[in-house]
Amino acid sequence: MTEFFQFLLAGLVIGSIYGIVGIGYTVIYNVTGIVNFAQGEFAMLGAFLASLLIEGGMPLPLAAVASICAVALIAAAIERYAIRPAGGNVLFAIIITIGVGIVLQGIVVAIWGTDARSIPSFSSAAAIDLGGVTIPSQSLWVLGSACALMLALNYFFNSTYLGKAFRACAVNPAAARLVGIETRSMSVIAFVISGALGAIAGLLVAPISLVQYDTGIALGIKGFVACIVGGLGRPGGAMVGGLVLGASEAFASGYLSSGYKNAIAFVLLLLFLRLRPQGLLGDLERTGR
Repeated sequence: MTEFFQFLLAGLVIGSIYGIVGIGYTVIYNVTGIVNFAQGEFAMLGAFLASLLIEGGMPLPLAAVASICAVALIAAAIERYAIRPAGGNVLFAIIITIGVGIVLQGIVVAIWGTDARSIPSFSSAAAIDLGGVTIPSQSLWVLGSACALMLALNYFFNSTYLGKAFRACAVNPAAARLVGIETRSMSVIAFVISGALGAIAGLLVAPISLVQYDTGIALGIKGFVACIVGGLGRPGGAMVGGLVLGASEAFASGYLSSGYKNAIAFVLLLLFLRLRPQGLLGDLERTGR
């Protein structure tokens, strides 16, 4: 039984990271209809920039804030100079995001090479032992950050004017424009929030495992699968989907073989696209609007 809970904890931790990446997809999709396949690269950039700043002597908290702000600005520039010229063509914009991801990987390799990087754990406290289940301090940071982000986003989308404008754009962009909501501004803000969320995910995963220039590919795929499992376009669904995916990977690795870990994501993707394309929370959240 102890083994079961240890696997479950590991799955919830990595699943929380998938969920944060998935929420980044959701924020952009809700406003623009675009699936941003460069989302994983935002996470990679956040980890890389923080690592470089720390190596330069900057304290971890300042490096984390600086990297989040930098990736958010990069995301805004991508929206302005790469996505907006697509002129509202969603398919063209999606293809552009794939190209942006490749370009970002190339820039990282050209400047910093292919060496793996990491950042220190957010706290040096010893791991907690609960009846044989070991909880590393960084795992608590991941789970706490995921909960805090969900609460903050829930407040933002439901209790602020800007958040309600986001929801209006998601429900009916044309009607939102008619009532005076500037959809272009919403698009920029969506990319800024998505970039910040991606950077946060990268910062959370970097102390757990090494980050390389191509780490964003795996995180991006897992984040997208989390969206499909939970319900594309639903922030809560993305987090639930991430937890389901993370737990499934952990149990498959622990009880079967680590070789099945990456296959789980594609199996879940195919199953949900075939049997429940609206995701786990699709009907629930739609009726709640």
